Amino acid sequence: MTVTLTRWSPAHNLAALEIDRLNRMFGNVFGEEARDADSTVSAWLPPVDIFETPTRDLVVKLEVPGMKREDITVTFENNVLTVAGERKLSDEVKREEYHRRERVHGTFRRGFTLPSSVDGGRVHAAYADGVLTITLPQRTEAKPRQIAVEG
Repeated sequence: MTVTLTRWSPAHNLAALEIDRLNRMFGNVFGEEARDADSTVSAWLPPVDIFETPTRDLVVKLEVPGMKREDITVTFENNVLTVAGERKLSDEVKREEYHRRERVHGTFRRGFTLPSSVDGGRVHAAYADGVLTITLPQRTEAKPRQIAVEG
């Protein structure tokens, strides 16, 4: 799977989220799924938390329950962290057998521009209990250090 890097455009992404939300709202009213123009289920965005640890490392956590580790791709290039994947619809239940289906499936792609102080060679990703945790250590020279005052 090849990942194409794209810069985050706030206006475009907000508009796309609003359109997706409206499609889902109308789909819920009429009892159908939100679908893209090509009749595939619309993309989804897993919720994310980004925080800094006391040691100044950045941590990104994404909720991607029901996915297999091999269906998730994490790349870091030019200070952009990209997480992409696909949650597939289960074959266990036929479409006509559903009474209600609210869990979202399909592809997703999230991109985050990070500061140049992140050490791309030491990025670590772990997946457990439906949560993808990506740790992005700061470069050693970017961490604050105590300077002794002589005199």
